[in-house]
Amino acid sequence: MTGRPEALVFDVLDTLFPLGPLEWRFREAGIPRVLIARWCDHLMRDAFALALLGEEYGFEDVARGALRAITGHQIAPAAEDAIVAGLTRLEPRREAAEALSLARDAGVRTVVASPLDEAGTRSLLEHAGLDVEVPPTTGTRVWRPSPSAYRSVADALGAGPGRSGLVTAHGWDVAGGRAAGLVTGWSSHLEGRFPELFGEPHVRGHDLVTTVEALLVYFSQEGS
Repeated sequence: MTGRPEALVFDVLDTLFPLGPLEWRFREAGIPRVLIARWCDHLMRDAFALALLGEEYGFEDVARGALRAITGHQIAPAAEDAIVAGLTRLEPRREAAEALSLARDAGVRTVVASPLDEAGTRSLLEHAGLDVEVPPTTGTRVWRPSPSAYRSVADALGAGPGRSGLVTAHGWDVAGGRAAGLVTGWSSHLEGRFPELFGEPHVRGHDLVTTVEALLVYFSQEGS
């Protein structure tokens, strides 16, 4: 066993890319910006249900369905399109590029786990100027936190789950990654405190850089 992971898998939405900037698109659509939180909750609820049921709906379908639900199906098609399009024009966290570079400089492959389809994910990363790999499993409609979603990424990379690290800001993502056998790194920048219902992540950080640093140390100790 080497002293470094074969790959680090970075969650996209709310980990690399905050969703807060979508608020202005909500305002332009005439939707109270406070509803963005309800939209996110509704979207995640439906995504988790689909993961449990094994249903294969795309992210855009779920995002649009959640928008219609929180607005009582009163949202105009153009406004709906503008909000969905905004998901590929988000700005990354200020330390995102540094965290990715830190992993690459250590000789570690960096990839993303994205709910967006492959074209949308590539558009988002190119817009942000982030150099990170989009695995061929992107857009396969297998929803996290189903363990098979994480294993499919590791399999596509030719890396064993135990030699792959997950970088995420979501407690539920940590739970799914651990269930799939990945080494999990949780950044506290989104949730503040790790959800008590889930098993502890392997490492923690207060942002993306410190989380990557902690994962690299963890693997180096495991490989020594």
